[in-house]
Amino acid sequence: MGTGEEKQLTGSARPTSRDVARLAGVSHTAVSFVFNGRAEGNLSPATQERIRQAAAQLGYRPDPVARGLRRRRTAVIGLVTDEIASSPFAGRLLRGAMETAWDSDHLVLTVDSGGDPAKEDAAVAELLDRRVDGIIYAAMSLRRVRVPEGLHRTHSVLANCLPEDDSLPAVVPAERAGGRTAARLLLEQGHRRVAHIGGLDDIASVERLRGFRDALRAEGITVPKEWVVRTGGEISGGYEGALRILEDAPTDRRPTGVFCYNDRVAAGVLHAATRLGITIPGDLSIVGYDDQEHMAAFLAPPLTTVSLPHRAMGEAAARLLLDAIETGRTPPATTRRLACEVVTRASVGPAPSR
Repeated sequence: MGTGEEKQLTGSARPTSRDVARLAGVSHTAVSFVFNGRAEGNLSPATQERIRQAAAQLGYRPDPVARGLRRRRTAVIGLVTDEIASSPFAGRLLRGAMETAWDSDHLVLTVDSGGDPAKEDAAVAELLDRRVDGIIYAAMSLRRVRVPEGLHRTHSVLANCLPEDDSLPAVVPAERAGGRTAARLLLEQGHRRVAHIGGLDDIASVERLRGFRDALRAEGITVPKEWVVRTGGEISGGYEGALRILEDAPTDRRPTGVFCYNDRVAAGVLHAATRLGITIPGDLSIVGYDDQEHMAAFLAPPLTTVSLPHRAMGEAAARLLLDAIETGRTPPATTRRLACEVVTRASVGPAPSR
């Protein structure tokens, strides 16, 4: 083909499949076969390759809107969050969902409600009006949630939260197993006098502490009541809880290991220990939880912690939703629990011999 005709084809704002057909010297139907996945058995490999080369030369991409209309899909999924998008702690969940969707030729349209139920309902309604193929609802922290109005009108999956009415599938961390993992980190280093600091009256706190006690009970260890201190989830709570347990206790009467509700609490415990002249991990070993970005690895010493599977939750929720969209079958309203892995750093060592 001469350069004049080629310029005529490539000069349009958006090349069409008919442009590709003319450049490749094939029918428009043949081009459709290649880009709709029906080429095998209908076109020779050489013809398929010629069509792809012509498309690459023209910069042609199939029109997702037109293709979506044919398949009655938009190739867009919605993601409604309470406050994840505005939080630095859970961006990995968003990245996991977005990249999984992208790998399946879907975009993710994200709306952050700031925790306002009315905004959540409005966001879901708006997404439904835009004919998204499905919706993920994600929460910043593990809890039972009111299912926003409209989620039952499309394929929907929850991430890092559980529906109050058990009506939708959910992907959450295996928090109780994570608590057992934290306890074993200390037990394996010979610690028998251990405490738990921090936590709220929420599912994650209850489950982590329950798993912690499970592992200790299996070794015949009971945590003294005064060594389970609920002081919230912030650095100040960790500092306050550590002083309460450590400040006036004789060396042989204080814990040698502490499991903290999260990494922020662990930072507070580290601060209190430094003030009291208690070395980490020589005198006291500390296990955090969350593997919080820009924090856990930069404490002194760097924090051994149990990571929340934020990225894996985003990936799993998106995959579950995309499978439902592809098959047209609503997944069962079951809960999938993802493992919370250990991140080993320097805040845990052998129990002191005293």
